[in-house]
Amino acid sequence: MKTNMGSTDKIIRILLAIVFAVLYFTGIVSGTLGIILLVLGGVFVATSFISFCPLYTLFGMSTCKTKN
Repeated sequence: MKTNMGSTDKIIRILLAIVFAVLYFTGIVSGTLGIILLVLGGVFVATSFISFCPLYTLFGMSTCKTKN
């Protein structure tokens, strides 16, 4: 897999995952929406650690800096 995520993108995804977890575990968001947010947060964390987002390849995007 070729990396397609920059460091800013990784930080934003991890922060969003933390926000989703806090919203769920404090009871602000619950039920089906809470579960969806937790799963989405897990996907954000996983893609941040491997520096690869499958959706970016489908749309031909990349947020990592290119080397000249």
